[in-house]
Amino acid sequence: MEETQKIKLGISIGDINGIGCEVALKTFEDARMLDFCTPILFASNKTITQQKTDLGIDITFNGAKDTSQAVDGKINIVNVWKEAPQIEYGQATKEAGALAIQSLKAAVKALKDGEIDVLVTAPINKNNIQAEDFKFPGHTDYLAKELKGESLMFMVADSLRVGLLTDHIAVKDVAQAITPKLIRNKVAVMEKSLQMDFGIRRPKIALLGINPHSGDNGTIGEEDDKILKPVIQELFNKGTLVYGPYSADSFFGSNTHQNFDAILAAYHDQGLIPFKTLSFGKGVNYTAGLDKVRTSPDHGTAYEIAGKGKADESSFKEAVFTAIQVFRNRMEYMELTKNPLQKQKIKRGA
Repeated sequence: MEETQKIKLGISIGDINGIGCEVALKTFEDARMLDFCTPILFASNKTITQQKTDLGIDITFNGAKDTSQAVDGKINIVNVWKEAPQIEYGQATKEAGALAIQSLKAAVKALKDGEIDVLVTAPINKNNIQAEDFKFPGHTDYLAKELKGESLMFMVADSLRVGLLTDHIAVKDVAQAITPKLIRNKVAVMEKSLQMDFGIRRPKIALLGINPHSGDNGTIGEEDDKILKPVIQELFNKGTLVYGPYSADSFFGSNTHQNFDAILAAYHDQGLIPFKTLSFGKGVNYTAGLDKVRTSPDHGTAYEIAGKGKADESSFKEAVFTAIQVFRNRMEYMELTKNPLQKQKIKRGA
């Protein structure tokens, strides 16, 4: 892709009863955003018309049957469904869940087929999306199945980057789920993403301990000593700049995180509580490790303010910018790491 060519940015609209449509439309209500990409929302003209009318959002859009009809310089709506669904702001309805799945599946297919370059997903409700053909706890698990690679839930906000060893599993299952193989895989995905997606040549990675005080030399649990420490040492000896395990309770408060390019937390809340506290609602959920680029805002459906026009689009806007930047970085990385001998053969017409 040429540097001047606009990225086709797909958007799955999430739960229509939440704030997904609102933050997406508010983001592109600012016409300057159209200078950076061509947005393509997977929904329907009727749904978006009702949302913008209800919320008082001043936009015009181009309705399209498919992505080939997307127009540069406009917000584009690919009609995934034709009916006018019942919008019940703040309510977790079965219909809203079904439409969220339809939008997501259509967007992911377009991503896989190369019809869009990147995907930004608006928030879904993990309960009402469950169906016979969709039994996933969230976006990340579905994307990991549909796309190539090994996924890593990676929360990013400027220089703060927090990944997860385990994501949407119960706390009681965390220790058993963390194995040497899992640690090696997640560190490898994180290191590669930092190099390829964020342009960091020799990334430094910190691992947080599983137990309080990283087990206190086995007093509060043996997992840190028996599982984490040996693998960290093994990886470091092989040239990966990985350090730890660090006691999670003081790691962020002491600003130790600023010494690293990324942090790998043992489980969901251990990583996301400090991340969301420090990122002030402008964080982005990035699914690293896959062959396609997907980002999402770091918030949920926010039913309590849905339909009231109060939603802050900052995180969604950051998700758009992050997707664009990661895509550009990947293209540059791939160009720089191409086999130089192969490039010479191409030039010679071999």
